[in-house]
Amino acid sequence: MYLNDIFTVTVNLAGLPGMSLPAGLDANGLPLGLQLIGRALDEGLLFSVGSALEKAAAFSATPQYIPLQRGKQGIV
Repeated sequence: MYLNDIFTVTVNLAGLPGMSLPAGLDANGLPLGLQLIGRALDEGLLFSVGSALEKAAAFSATPQYIPLQRGKQGIV
């Protein structure tokens, strides 16, 4: 979770609008995301670009659930 903060908190600290979109699945079936960062006070354009990308990509895959194994840390 720490790395999630590293990759996303900088946008908030800079005062810029940002959003993440689903972009696909990796070889293990885990979700990949695309982060968009907009200009200051230009959330409207960011929403428009995000909407256009979602429609163009037509992303419909769902991540595969991988149950945790007893005695292991994290997802296998």
